[in-house]
Amino acid sequence: MVSRSYSNLLDLTSCGSPSFGREKKRLPRVATVAGVLSELDDESNNSVGSDAPSSISQERMIIVGNQLPLKAQRKEENGKWEFTWDEDSLLLQLKDGLGDDVETIYIGCLKEEIDPIEQDDVAQYLLDNFKCVPTFLPPELFTKFYHGFCKQHLWPLFHYMLPLSPDLGGRFDRSLWQAYVSVNKIFADKVMEVINPDEDFVWVHDYHLMVLPTFLRKRFNRARLGFFLHSPFPSSEIYRTLPVRDELLRALLNSDLIGFHTFDYARHFLSCCSRMLGIAYQSKRGYIGLEYYGRTVSIKILPVGIHIGQLESVMNLSETESKVAELRNRFKGQTVMLGVDDMDIFKGISLKLLAMEQLLLQHADKRGKVVLVQIANPARGRGKDVQEVQCETYATVKRINDTFGRPGYTPVILIDTTLQSYERIAYYTIAECCLVTAVRDGMNLIPYEYIICRQGNEKIDGILGISSNIQKKSMLVVSEFIGCSPSLSGAIRVNPWNIDSVAEAMDSALMVAESEKQMRHEKHYRYVSTHDVAYWARSFLQDLERACRDHLRRRCWGIGFGLGFRVIALDPNFRKLSVEHIVSAYKRTKHRAILLDYDSTMVQLGSICTTPNAEAVSILNSLCNDTRNCVFIVSGKERNTLTEWFSSCQKLGLAAEHGYFVRTNHTEEWETCVSVPDFDWKQIAEPVMQLYTETTDGSNIESKESALVWNYEFADRDFGSCQAKELLDHLESVLANEPVSVKSGPSIVEVKPQGVSKGIVAERILITMQQKEVIPDFVLCIGDDRSDEDMFGVITSARASLSPIADVFPCTVGQKPSKAKYYLEDTSEILRMLQGLANASEQTAARNSSQFPHH
Repeated sequence: MVSRSYSNLLDLTSCGSPSFGREKKRLPRVATVAGVLSELDDESNNSVGSDAPSSISQERMIIVGNQLPLKAQRKEENGKWEFTWDEDSLLLQLKDGLGDDVETIYIGCLKEEIDPIEQDDVAQYLLDNFKCVPTFLPPELFTKFYHGFCKQHLWPLFHYMLPLSPDLGGRFDRSLWQAYVSVNKIFADKVMEVINPDEDFVWVHDYHLMVLPTFLRKRFNRARLGFFLHSPFPSSEIYRTLPVRDELLRALLNSDLIGFHTFDYARHFLSCCSRMLGIAYQSKRGYIGLEYYGRTVSIKILPVGIHIGQLESVMNLSETESKVAELRNRFKGQTVMLGVDDMDIFKGISLKLLAMEQLLLQHADKRGKVVLVQIANPARGRGKDVQEVQCETYATVKRINDTFGRPGYTPVILIDTTLQSYERIAYYTIAECCLVTAVRDGMNLIPYEYIICRQGNEKIDGILGISSNIQKKSMLVVSEFIGCSPSLSGAIRVNPWNIDSVAEAMDSALMVAESEKQMRHEKHYRYVSTHDVAYWARSFLQDLERACRDHLRRRCWGIGFGLGFRVIALDPNFRKLSVEHIVSAYKRTKHRAILLDYDSTMVQLGSICTTPNAEAVSILNSLCNDTRNCVFIVSGKERNTLTEWFSSCQKLGLAAEHGYFVRTNHTEEWETCVSVPDFDWKQIAEPVMQLYTETTDGSNIESKESALVWNYEFADRDFGSCQAKELLDHLESVLANEPVSVKSGPSIVEVKPQGVSKGIVAERILITMQQKEVIPDFVLCIGDDRSDEDMFGVITSARASLSPIADVFPCTVGQKPSKAKYYLEDTSEILRMLQGLANASEQTAARNSSQFPHH
């Protein structure tokens, strides 16, 4: 049984009476299957049950990560488990930024394997004492999920390593992917046990749980969901090689807010969404957002920080002080450079060692004086690549020490045993320079920790013989391929693959004047101390609250199966057009105007064959044969094309080139809606368009009688849209004094005479009907892009030329939001609806002919 509120569960488990005070409001009804959407429940009236609003409202954040921020060990005396908080866990540290009024619940795995017999008791204990909900995974499933899909497929790929051979990461294994999905589903079930979907925020962490948002969104359409990726997000060229690329992207887009450490990672994600899913992003008032089925998915760019208080408390320990004293004596007269890295292939330890070797080769004066201390933490993954890194590291260290070492001087000190945190901090405080040469790293907080430790405290300053009123100093050499690099503007940035340049940077870092070291340190310290982990968490929660502000106002509609599931979120006034509703209105009305766009409305978007099919022509003829109907195709196509395509539709009205040309039926002549004195502007615009066509592969110019269109539908999506923005700017500049408007649309940039729009056609048709004393009491207008919005605007506000009781149906295809009140999903739904209207006309005609047989 899934509990509606975690606090109820807690009360029940601790034998207290259930407390329902927190549940302030019922969740508005959600349609989870396709169909006509019902009205939102009026929550103030007709309220079922006795959920009284609570006077004390505490926000709750459910934090979901692969691992719980806990340490566990068995007591030897009684064999019972003992649990303590893991103070080094980021998930625990971020709690400081959420404020005292936000209750936090953690969901994740334990590092230790718990016997199935003990699992219920452990879960109960952790819930009661730590507000932690453990996810117990069978060992074989965990291995496939973590060591298999996460570490074998996602981790290498996100760090730009392709599985080019079975040795490199191995080929894609679908059983590992299925294990990944299964584990994400288990996590979702755990969230469902404790969530109050109407009020709680859920914050999912890292690449282990990338499909979790889909499972949560499917269960709770209005869930308030944030996701933060702690690893890099690769460029689309790398990411697109993943066989399940679309599933992961769509799952992330089921979040309300997606966070990245750097602009580069966010840019790569946005580029993947654009290239693989065709979803463009917009930047509004500093916020980047993606429109995804009526929902706006926000993108946040903010690097994580460190927990300064925790570092400072370790610096105050007596063990730290004695370790600092020991190291100061050990390295007397020598300059220490420090590296702290995990022993894995992406951390670039061997590149750093080669640069040290180069430094000692080229600068004899550094021998005996400069020491590189390399702390190598155990690798998190396992496999052949880890062993290779270890072998190469040991061999390089041995070679350097054999070549340059002498009694009392060891150039490279490799520490590959696990250090206590106070020992690591002692090394930070005595190091003149910190080196990070990772070839790819999501964030890397080592430089931040180093800066805080170099700031020191009174006791450490005393041990090191530094006066407390003297400005502190530090130097950083960092790889440009790590997430913290953009935020450290005073660091020396290097390409770690370039050994010579890294060696040069190490030399520069040692030679920099004291005053500059102090200035660089001061700049970094100011940034790191103000952008700590609490600041990061607080900022993320604020943006998540902002991203979810509209949730209760929207009506939600779940569509799709499996990982293709998504939620359509609509304005309460925007609804799916019901065929029954429109046919009923159609039957009771006498004078009808039907205005239809062509591309993507009567014919599928992206279809190779753009000519109307027999079904569409037959439906149009049926509608035109009804004397009560005035039917128009309003298109951007040329008049000759429309004449040829619809030659068999004798009574069909046509508007070509967005309404510049109009013809009421087959026997009439084409007329112009707007008088244009000349088209001299084409001689200016065409050469400019030609220039962009030559430089943009896959683009072309479509020359119409009244307009020029640059089309980049078949160009590279990113480059095409970039060129389109440039072209728009260029054309607006050169045509500033001409009577034309320059507009961009889906995959096009168009120049046309001022005043020409589909809205003009709609206005003209309604006025013409009125002049013939045929007052429309039914108007249907269907379109799919920005040019059709003009028509929607006209028919919605044209009350003067319509019957006071007119039924007006502005309907968009796919595009949301829109000025239209209704929507249909695609061409097939439109043809089905139009067929319904045509059938109604034929039934009426058949009934009339039986009542009044022809004599």
